[in-house]
Amino acid sequence: MKERNPYHVIKSRHVTEKTTVLEGLQHSVSNKCVAKCTSPKVVFIVDRNANKNEISRAVEEIYKEKKIKVKGVNTINMKPKKRRVRGFKGFRAAVKKAIVTLESGDTIDDAV
Repeated sequence: MKERNPYHVIKSRHVTEKTTVLEGLQHSVSNKCVAKCTSPKVVFIVDRNANKNEISRAVEEIYKEKKIKVKGVNTINMKPKKRRVRGFKGFRAAVKKAIVTLESGDTIDDAV
């Protein structure tokens, strides 16, 4: 099987309020249940045909200079939403999201 380009598998990083809270759970100590979350989690928009092994290899390849190790990958298929703009009916595009759990101590900082 031909190896796919990691930038074709990982489309972009998904940044919303929910994903920011999810990424910040490793630093929270206020709740006993939340304090157990020591592994950082990062959310990406990925190719709809990519599987979990391809996603983990792509993340490790993209961030290999930071020596990132992927602990686990969970995927979510988001269905297209009905949208209506100025009387025109249509759909928002369907996407696939991947929640990538990293080894404890690893971080992905894209701040430039």
